[in-house]
Amino acid sequence: MALDAGTRGEAASADLAVTGLAMSFGGARPVFSGLDFAVARGEALALVGANGAGKSTLLRCCLGLVAPDAGAVRLLGEDILALGAARRRALRRHTGLVAQRHNLVPRLSVLSNVIHGLLGQAGGPRFWSHAAAPEEARTRAMAALDRVGIADLALRRADRLSGGQSQRAAIARALVSEPRLLIADEPCASLDPAAGEEIMALFFRLVRETGVTVIFTSHQIDHALTYGDRVLGLKAGGFAIDARAEALAPADFRMLYD
Repeated sequence: MALDAGTRGEAASADLAVTGLAMSFGGARPVFSGLDFAVARGEALALVGANGAGKSTLLRCCLGLVAPDAGAVRLLGEDILALGAARRRALRRHTGLVAQRHNLVPRLSVLSNVIHGLLGQAGGPRFWSHAAAPEEARTRAMAALDRVGIADLALRRADRLSGGQSQRAAIARALVSEPRLLIADEPCASLDPAAGEEIMALFFRLVRETGVTVIFTSHQIDHALTYGDRVLGLKAGGFAIDARAEALAPADFRMLYD
């Protein structure tokens, strides 16, 4: 039985509002169906569930990267499923992504990789390398690197970074464009426990400072409870948990993994 989240916030003022969302692949059993939720401006939403529960698919639907079978998605006030491809790409310029795989270009500098975070706002070959990038772009990228604590590594090749340093660079790349909504898909899954805790603390300190709305997935229940304002738990195609984080205890998550 779902846990009641109480007041979910007005969809009209939410950065993300999902109604009746359903998705399946090739006529198979639905990955999920009838999903309704909204994410308020500045809220941190933790999305949890077992492997294969549909967390990543749900995120892709919310960003308009895959079309659901049914339902509506309003992203930053616009019906993203009704938009044309060009307008959909323009809307996604106001979003950022931090993934468990850092996806840095290995042979380029850290600074160049962070400047890539501005490609959605001002594309073109000048934004591929820090040597050709406009001064404003280099300044913004250096400020982002300073905020994540690796400004001294700006000119180092990305393939010479440690795992924790790589994820710091990926966070800087996601934040340099000053997104309104940020998706973090298992942001510390590829790191050892100590580095993972350090990165999560850094990430959410920056998130709170900027007021950006965040949706993050995690297999670590303590991360969901520590960093999430709200928790959604996916199981068997629906939400088995929908509650404020402070109303939950670790034992409440067992149902998701039975």
